[in-house]
Amino acid sequence: MADLSQIVKAYDVRGVVPDQWDEETAELFGAAFVRVTEAPAIVVGHDMRPSSPGLARAFAQGAASQGADVTEIGLCSTDQLYFASGQLDKAGAMFTASHNPAQYNGIKMCRRGAAPVGEDTGLAQIRSLVERWLDAGGAPTGDTPQGAIGQRDMLEDYAAYLRSLVDLSGIRPLKVVVDAGNGMGGHTVPTVLAELPVELDAMYFQLDGTFPNHEANPLDPKNIVDLRHRVLQTGADIGLAFDGDADRCFVVDERGEPVPPSAITALVASRELAKAPGATVIHNLITSRAVPEVVRESGGAPVRTRVGHSFIKAEMARTGAIFGGEHSAHYYFRDFWNADTGMLAALHVLAALGGQEGTLSQLVARYDRYPSSGEINSTVEDQFNRTNAVKAVFAGSEGVTIDELDGLSVTGVNWWFNLRPSNTEPLLRLNVEACDTETVERIRDEVLAIVRAETERDAQA
Repeated sequence: MADLSQIVKAYDVRGVVPDQWDEETAELFGAAFVRVTEAPAIVVGHDMRPSSPGLARAFAQGAASQGADVTEIGLCSTDQLYFASGQLDKAGAMFTASHNPAQYNGIKMCRRGAAPVGEDTGLAQIRSLVERWLDAGGAPTGDTPQGAIGQRDMLEDYAAYLRSLVDLSGIRPLKVVVDAGNGMGGHTVPTVLAELPVELDAMYFQLDGTFPNHEANPLDPKNIVDLRHRVLQTGADIGLAFDGDADRCFVVDERGEPVPPSAITALVASRELAKAPGATVIHNLITSRAVPEVVRESGGAPVRTRVGHSFIKAEMARTGAIFGGEHSAHYYFRDFWNADTGMLAALHVLAALGGQEGTLSQLVARYDRYPSSGEINSTVEDQFNRTNAVKAVFAGSEGVTIDELDGLSVTGVNWWFNLRPSNTEPLLRLNVEACDTETVERIRDEVLAIVRAETERDAQA
């Protein structure tokens, strides 16, 4: 029997196929999804992984067995699935493992209007129901009439909707390199950018779930090396990189230098606030302190929240926020049903760049204000005690404040850091930011020495 505790995480389902789960399990997830959400109709999409079409079809059959009508939209990006959920007002399921290796696959589920399904909003119930049905040998159907399964292509509608949200009609011609990493960006980018004044240089657009060129995870610097080289070689104005399911977008400037996602968050926030002065902007606690500064300077109200899309989306719904951003390059828009879409963020960056004569590095300089460490992972078995050891060192220090909204956040006079446990691995994740590089390095080294002390002693023993 499948061990669902290993594949059902806080926000979605993700594991190795067929070792950890398979089409039979996917069918049960489809049935349980409909039972828990009471959805009369759902929309299902999938990425380019070899296992995705079969898993998506099995899920659709399970949903139909419980009486739900299913619209299959086929190959799509995750944000295209969110669009379909919002536009059609149906619950949705996207089959993808995002940036994970080829042998993985997963399900991202949402309620009508792209509302999230997380541990506390249905996922725990779905898991429990699937576990019960696995023990019983299948899902009951009773007297429920079979739902219908039909197909619909939503790509053109998705592209047109995105272009309706950002005015690109007056931008100057731009040379844009896009690395799709053999993921779903190769499917969506040509349609979204069609008819815009953009010279597109396409890298790795062939859909291939085995990822023959590099992992589809632009957050790892080694996976944007090719993009950086191409931008420099061709004299491009900008480089864009999408992850496997193309819901995240990473940006490289004309010098081949990565633009921090926090700078993109601040840039997009300023543009959105120009349309809605005084609106709220959400940012997670690991984004640069430049983000709330720019939000306030642009007349908005910044709200800080925990890391993770369910927290961001819930806070956006509660506050009516116009926009939200995370350090991981997830960007959320009120005009996109509070869901995340890297493609829409990319269009904002192209509009801002093409609307003036300066380079991208000049444009983002006002948003990229402080040196940072980036996210540093440490393998730690006892996350709780290592975090408390760090807290004990910094607590009570003059001019230092501590909060524990998400992990441990410590703020000094001209620096801050966050130390946060991974939800799925024995890791502690450290992010440091300060007024200068020397302070970043000093705080980073001090915290890591405490975090890794036990590991280093074990290695010497």
